[in-house]
Amino acid sequence: MKNLDTTLRHLLAGVALGALTIAAPAFALQHEPAKPTAEKKQDQKKTDEDAKDAKDGDKKEDAKGDDKKKKKKKDKTLEEVVEKFEAIDGFFKMYRDKKTGDLYMELTEDQLDKEFIYFSQIVDGPGAGGTFRGAYRGTKVIKFSKHFQNIEITEQNANFYFDPDNALSRAKEANVDSASIFVKKFKAKSKDGKSFLLAVNGLFKSEALSQIKPPRFPGARPGQFFTLGKLSGSKSRITEVKNYPENTSITTDYVYTNATPLNGGNGGITDARNVTVRLNHTILAMPENDFKPRFDDARVGYFLTYVNDMTNPSATPWRDVIHRWNLVKKDPSAAISEPVKPIVWWIENTTPENMRPVIKKAVEAWNIAFEKAGFKNAVQVNIQPDDADWDAGDIRYNVLRWTSSPQVRFGGYGPHFANPRTGEILGADIMLEYAFLTNRLNSAELFETSGLALSQEAEETRHLNFYQKHEQICSMAGQLQMSNMLGNMFATTMDAGPDLSTKLVEESIYYLMLHEVGHTLGLNHNMKASQALAYEDAHDISKQGGGLVGSVMDYPSINIAAKGKEQAHFYTVRPGDYDIWAIQFGYSPDMDDLATRGAHLARSNEKGLAFGNDADDMRAPGGGIDPRINISDLTDNAVQYAQDRLELEADILANLKDKYTKEGRSYQELRNAYLILTGDMFSQGRTVSRYIGGVYVDRSVAGQDGANAPYVPVEEAKQKQAMKLLRDFIFSPDAFNTDPELLQHIALQRRGFTQRAGGNEDPKLHGRAAAVQANVLAHLLHPRVLTRITDTQLYGNTYSVTEMMGDLTDAIFEDDSRRAVNTYRQQLQVSYVNRLIGIFRSTNNPIPNRASYDHIARSNAFGNLRKIAKDMTRWRGGASTRAHRDHVKFIIDKALEVNNG
Repeated sequence: MKNLDTTLRHLLAGVALGALTIAAPAFALQHEPAKPTAEKKQDQKKTDEDAKDAKDGDKKEDAKGDDKKKKKKKDKTLEEVVEKFEAIDGFFKMYRDKKTGDLYMELTEDQLDKEFIYFSQIVDGPGAGGTFRGAYRGTKVIKFSKHFQNIEITEQNANFYFDPDNALSRAKEANVDSASIFVKKFKAKSKDGKSFLLAVNGLFKSEALSQIKPPRFPGARPGQFFTLGKLSGSKSRITEVKNYPENTSITTDYVYTNATPLNGGNGGITDARNVTVRLNHTILAMPENDFKPRFDDARVGYFLTYVNDMTNPSATPWRDVIHRWNLVKKDPSAAISEPVKPIVWWIENTTPENMRPVIKKAVEAWNIAFEKAGFKNAVQVNIQPDDADWDAGDIRYNVLRWTSSPQVRFGGYGPHFANPRTGEILGADIMLEYAFLTNRLNSAELFETSGLALSQEAEETRHLNFYQKHEQICSMAGQLQMSNMLGNMFATTMDAGPDLSTKLVEESIYYLMLHEVGHTLGLNHNMKASQALAYEDAHDISKQGGGLVGSVMDYPSINIAAKGKEQAHFYTVRPGDYDIWAIQFGYSPDMDDLATRGAHLARSNEKGLAFGNDADDMRAPGGGIDPRINISDLTDNAVQYAQDRLELEADILANLKDKYTKEGRSYQELRNAYLILTGDMFSQGRTVSRYIGGVYVDRSVAGQDGANAPYVPVEEAKQKQAMKLLRDFIFSPDAFNTDPELLQHIALQRRGFTQRAGGNEDPKLHGRAAAVQANVLAHLLHPRVLTRITDTQLYGNTYSVTEMMGDLTDAIFEDDSRRAVNTYRQQLQVSYVNRLIGIFRSTNNPIPNRASYDHIARSNAFGNLRKIAKDMTRWRGGASTRAHRDHVKFIIDKALEVNNG
């Protein structure tokens, strides 16, 4: 009971308290507003905020609605936007704002997600900036796509093929990149929503479609080369828009600015702070015709588009398509028929009139080859009228163009552009430089290297440079210019009449045109074709029939009569046997039959049909393996032909001063003659040196009649003949000994301050000799060559590294063993010893694909160094010779001591 009473009391107290508590607020409300508790304050705040948010939300929705109405009013249709613009009808309809000059492109639904061909070409540009008039910048497949409100341009990858009947074709886009090169929101769409207006200033004023500025060369010193500055968006401008039914062409002046250039370029650069490059962009329709792609074969040389068949299990799953024109017979049943659409060339009206006839004749000479392929008048030539309403840059015309530039990157250049999907050639040009016919040398070159044959290192750099991977580089005209200067020197020193000089010029133009037109027909270089002519027939014009080489696509030596011989042709003046055979392969409709094609290609090992291109040639030290694939050589006995030339040049050198000294004239011509003559010694030394350690290559297929093994080492007798020639003419103590009176007169003609550009003007005679000898040594002692000599001993080579290096050491030292060492030989011997030390002290190169010296090369370098050191103590000679021999011994002892330590 007690517990119950206690509980009731507590309960009653709680109720009474509750009544009091509840009553208080009721009483208070009569006098002032109640103050809510903290919890109720939060609840009230939230309620008020929600109400405000709802109210504000309504306002926002109303505002959005108002904005939508306003926006709806602001959005203009395509038709309204372009109402006051200039319309330029054509393939892609273009519009230009008359006030601002801004450019717009109209894209229709039919043009979206469809492939087009993009092509670019330099209209004009300074050679110092890596550009020049007419340079082709490459071809690509592009596609326009719409993604919500954006238009995207992508470059398509054309390097892979999937058989559509193979299930793998469903994965054809796996791991293959399509490069996004431009994205922009479209400005307006048409009333019917089927067309879109795209502002394209940013597309055509940037490098989105085509890279113009070359990359920085790795390792280059600041200011070593002229470089373009930063692309200026404000100074660059679209200068011209041309629209045709099947292509749209946009020309842009790209202006590159550099406030503080370290290199001012050459005379072609007006102000290195502001340099303009004019580029033409062209977008073409993807051809829709019956063109049949033709696939490449390694035995014949065409430019091609690389295509990998990803559904072919073969060891060589390639569907590389060759580049060729779409020639179709008017009468398919006729053995020879005119084409439906011939290849038409126009000689630009800038071409000197006296040269037009020989140019026309040379171009049309290719019809000899096309007739064998079943086409009559396939190549036709017209002359551009002076009042023509079209310009040479119009891609609808194939034009032979002529220029005279301050810095020449070529003398002739014959590029073409083709459909990347099929290989069909769509257009071509040929650029000719007047410098090709002049007797001037590049004044910027140093005495040591001026007039030498093509720079091997520069050639390799250009081919490896990704920036120029699409350019079809050709140095034929530069080669011909040097050769013509040599030919003129021969004519001058032999007191030949003017007729011989006229013949030289005409044949060189003829050959250049044949060569460059060959490129535009799809043919690439054939550096093996100079082997076609028998050595015995080199100077017998009755046995040449107008041809000295198997192909006009070679860079052969000029054919100058040896001592006691009559002058025959200087150059080939007709397409060669290989050229005719190659054109048949590329263009004859009969080649669509696999059996006919196979029989045709089976002739590839015939002497006049030999082929090897730039990828195989041996112009660069260590490059290539077949010495027959080279430049500046001639006949099937190139070593003997080179010896004849070197003997002739020794005689010419003796009479040079008398023949090139003219009263009242400077000695510049004499200087040039000396440089050209010694430059050809460089060429002959290079040709001969490549036979040492060489391997003959035969690309016949298995079972082909008349085929040799793919790799056959050069016979020992030929290698030793080459070594003896090098010893007698390149390394000999007398190799560069020249009449001192001649050397006193090879003076540079003064022009302002330019004679100081490369240092003091005195001729650097030892540097000249070193440049000639260095190329030969660099090849003979190249790690690839020394390794190959050892490897080939396992399959037929009998001239070992030990014997070769011993013969080379004797060639450089033996003739001085009992006499004073002249300064040319002192320089050569020190250079050689340092190269041997470099071999001995070398280690394996960790960089992939970089050659390293093997232990056999290092051992033989060590052995020759010890022999040379011992020989330096035998016969001492005079003060200069003693000092030199002590120096050589010290260098060797020091090198061997370091390694022994």
